[in-house]
Amino acid sequence: MRSLFSSVVLLLAILPIGSIARADDALEAVVVTATRTPQPAERTGESISLITSEDLGNQQIVSVADALQETPGLSVVRNGGLGQDATVAIRGAEAGQTLVLIDGVRINDPSTVDNEALLGDVLVNNTDRIEILRGPQSTLYGSDAIGGVIDIFTRRGGDAPLALRASAEGGSFETYHANVAANGRISDLEYGAAANFLHTNGISAADSRNGNPETDGYTNLGVTQNVRVALSDAVSLDLRSYYTDARSGFDDNFAFVPPDTFRVADSPAFARNTLLAGYAGLNVDLLGGTFGNRFALIASDSGRAFYDSAFDIIHKNGSDSGETRRFEYQGTLQLQANDELTFGAEYQRIGFTGKTFSSFAPPAIDRGHSHVASLYAQNMITLFDRLTLTTGLRHDDDQEFGSHNSVKVAAAWSLNRGDTVLRANYGDGFKAPTLFEQFSEFSNPLHPLAPEVARGWEVGIDQRLLGGKLIVQGTYFQRNTGDQIDFFVPDCFSAQPPDVCKDRPFGYYDNIARTRAEGVEVEATVRLANTLTMNAAVTDMTAADLSTGLDLARRPHITASGTATWTPDADWSAGGSIVYVGRRFDGAGEVHPLAADTVVNFFASRRLSSSLALFARIENAFDARYEPVFGYGAPGRAVYGGVRVAY
Repeated sequence: MRSLFSSVVLLLAILPIGSIARADDALEAVVVTATRTPQPAERTGESISLITSEDLGNQQIVSVADALQETPGLSVVRNGGLGQDATVAIRGAEAGQTLVLIDGVRINDPSTVDNEALLGDVLVNNTDRIEILRGPQSTLYGSDAIGGVIDIFTRRGGDAPLALRASAEGGSFETYHANVAANGRISDLEYGAAANFLHTNGISAADSRNGNPETDGYTNLGVTQNVRVALSDAVSLDLRSYYTDARSGFDDNFAFVPPDTFRVADSPAFARNTLLAGYAGLNVDLLGGTFGNRFALIASDSGRAFYDSAFDIIHKNGSDSGETRRFEYQGTLQLQANDELTFGAEYQRIGFTGKTFSSFAPPAIDRGHSHVASLYAQNMITLFDRLTLTTGLRHDDDQEFGSHNSVKVAAAWSLNRGDTVLRANYGDGFKAPTLFEQFSEFSNPLHPLAPEVARGWEVGIDQRLLGGKLIVQGTYFQRNTGDQIDFFVPDCFSAQPPDVCKDRPFGYYDNIARTRAEGVEVEATVRLANTLTMNAAVTDMTAADLSTGLDLARRPHITASGTATWTPDADWSAGGSIVYVGRRFDGAGEVHPLAADTVVNFFASRRLSSSLALFARIENAFDARYEPVFGYGAPGRAVYGGVRVAY
């Protein structure tokens, strides 16, 4: 475990360069995800980061994954350029151990191997803010949140009947991108809606430095809508939807690369991904507004299809579909001015169907489903206007895996008139095996899988200095995961049960790992002369398999980021960002080492009138060449420019 001192030194070293410009005061920002009700971040006792629409606009960020990589504690991995498979690990957790929501709708795909969200297809589209909650969060969010929660909110309502924004840009890799969004309030109706279209010829997913000239393009169409209708002073109706339709080329071939290894190589393969999600909720306030109630029906359907694999001559190689149906009830009772009780009940059914097609064998079909019913309660009380205590309990009744209880305890203590905040929390939870792990051709032939269990805790301090111009936040965290599911390949030349090698010659899933992640996160934000904002973050983490003592794959010990944003007047904005990812290994057992990489971006915008602005950016300005994943490439230097219109 590296020292806190080394993390602080690195933080101070990059601070003059800067990170993503957060909200004006990260400690006073109102967040929802930590407690499922609006609360000042400084009272939650949690590690939570906020990315605002201003942050996204200033840096001209297109993909949500690119914004997340500037968040402390997060490791984002993408297999190539824009639109390729992207995963996020919060504090060393697996991708499927992080819950991703858009306007309250879970977009984790039950047809994927790890039940992860397809973050590569999530673009910035009318995004109002993103909240990232780190550490086990099963008490409020259930099985998928033992690593953390990423909560994306779109813009709705406003002061006028219509606010319209549109943008168009183009640039390197024959990329063009258009977006149009509208929001407003008309009498008792609040609304927000947006459409997003992007196309790029991209780069070769397989590293072009290994002799792979074919580019893997990407096209994405996305639509969101978010409507609230006030039926009376105490009753309102929410209707929300999210849709994406994406096509991405990828590479699934392999070729020998001297001197001694095989790496991924060009192929004509491509994929089609679709996701349609909807939310219908009824909000009812009783007892003069002190008793809030929310009833919601939520559904999502996903589809993925794969074509033209390098290992077959058939056109369509496979398809996977997933479906989620949820009912949620949440009650919020204000017991006293500083005493709030949140409780609820949930029911979820998920299912998947996987089909494979081959020229060499009959079609194969895998199917599975699961049911979970849950109850939870959480109390948040503030004593003496300084000490906030939060306690929570959840009970899950999984039809396949029985009953499980999850606990959450958090505290935040405000000192020195709020200039110092001490915080600590503990959380635990479980994650049921995914449907793919249970029902695919790689299911365990020997015994049923057990749920993964996680226990995590943290302590931290938030400190205002220089009259509030400088804010420093530091956190020490630890999370232990037991019965972690991993892919196991049997040694069929030794004493393995004969049926295993007959039925699962290529391997199967089993509870074979115990892991621990621990580390330090340090973040600092400084504002100078009301025109310059700089933010820097460093994470120093060790994530290891306790069975072997070796590092987990793709978990760097050190990550760091910084952004500086300069606004000399109301019409100009300029700045730069830097993201550093330290050395790590691409495979379990510390194989395939990946070198550290540093990517620097620059951005600027100029407002020509109250409704028209020009913008431009340079990504990877110093043309860093690196492999984010063993054998895969990353985009080199790229230049983009465009126009924004707002009414």
